[in-house]
Amino acid sequence: MPHYQHLSQEERFYMHQAVRDGKRNVEIAHALGRHPSTISREKRRNMWPSAHLYTYEWATYFHRQRQRRAHARKHRKVTGQTEALLVALLKRYLSPEQISAYLKTHHAIPLSHATIYRFIDANRHTHGVLRQYLRHGGKRRRKRYGSGARASRIPNRTPIEARPLIVAQKRRIGDWECDTLVGGDRKSALVTLVERKSLFTLCAPVPQKTADAVQETIIRLLAPVAHQVKTLTFDNGSEFMQHEKMAAALQAQTYFATPYASWERGINENTNGLLRQFFPKRTNFKTVTPTQIEQALSLLNNRPRKTRGYKTPTELFTKTFVPIMSPSEIALVT
Repeated sequence: MPHYQHLSQEERFYMHQAVRDGKRNVEIAHALGRHPSTISREKRRNMWPSAHLYTYEWATYFHRQRQRRAHARKHRKVTGQTEALLVALLKRYLSPEQISAYLKTHHAIPLSHATIYRFIDANRHTHGVLRQYLRHGGKRRRKRYGSGARASRIPNRTPIEARPLIVAQKRRIGDWECDTLVGGDRKSALVTLVERKSLFTLCAPVPQKTADAVQETIIRLLAPVAHQVKTLTFDNGSEFMQHEKMAAALQAQTYFATPYASWERGINENTNGLLRQFFPKRTNFKTVTPTQIEQALSLLNNRPRKTRGYKTPTELFTKTFVPIMSPSEIALVT
């Protein structure tokens, strides 16, 4: 298919004369080697308004006007200080939607998440691959579900159906979901705890995913906030067989989700996905340092969440506002 080209000045001048001689569009098109539609469109676009007549001078004027418009400097929504702030927030692993809400709320900068996605794609040569800081790195993923379900053999387990209704309503602080992320060596694991109302997250590694190691780690993590622990909800993994010890140590009630019904602990499942951004599936948790975990938790707990009115988990859990970036950091990047 031939590439379309605008009519040249010579072709427009020929049309100017041909129209006055009464020639039809088909005749003009045949003489110029153009399609009749091209001639018709040219005449319709560049008709002299008062005389309803195609003229060379009027056509030339409009052609130059369109060229000026095409080469005009485009309005940029992301400039200067905003660009530097945007890059800094992306490198803190905030999603474009979270960044959009944060900039609008705290800096009065109206920038849509769609604009931020375009910025990420358009500036890969200037700022490097910013897409790597998105949750899935821009890749599409398909979740694979297991088939079938077998009854759990955890002793004295209380099913999730018996859990108080207030837990499902997420109206209070103190209801936690618990899970583990398995390391690349299939032995080490990361114990993850998420508070349902605030989404506040705690986690720590265990060298082996045994019931004793997991219960000791959960008690250690929650002991400092034991007054904010009312219920614990687990999946049916054997690592949670010591749930009665945890309940006694923390003075809390324990419940177990239905086997293979991960949506009953959706908050924890989603949080595990967020943590995988920092600790991919092949990670050996025996080599992960406490500093790395602290940095990941800091980024996660100080990230504004859409489902919580763009407040951060830390703000909701501690009832204290912690800015994503300090004034000195903002001054440094801008």
